[in-house]
Amino acid sequence: MSQIARAASTTTLRERGQMTIPSEVREAARIEAGTVLECHVENGRIVMTPKVLVDADQSWFWTERWQAMERESGADFDTGRSAAFDDVESLLDDLDN
Repeated sequence: MSQIARAASTTTLRERGQMTIPSEVREAARIEAGTVLECHVENGRIVMTPKVLVDADQSWFWTERWQAMERESGADFDTGRSAAFDDVESLLDDLDN
């Protein structure tokens, strides 16, 4: 079971919309300078969620289609529906059969 870090503090929104996230909140959220935060309003609360940006040339891996195939592949492997081959010829022979 994972532990949930909790921290509360106050901060002041400055004139140009800037604020400092208090250190105890940053530590509990495990964020640091340079962290990208997604911000949205939920039931009157401002919610900030840390995000990891992915290079465009790697974005295919995170599509729903690819992730579904990853889950299917993992399930096949977990239930023993997989095979290992010592060489390419053995793999090709298995595919032909």
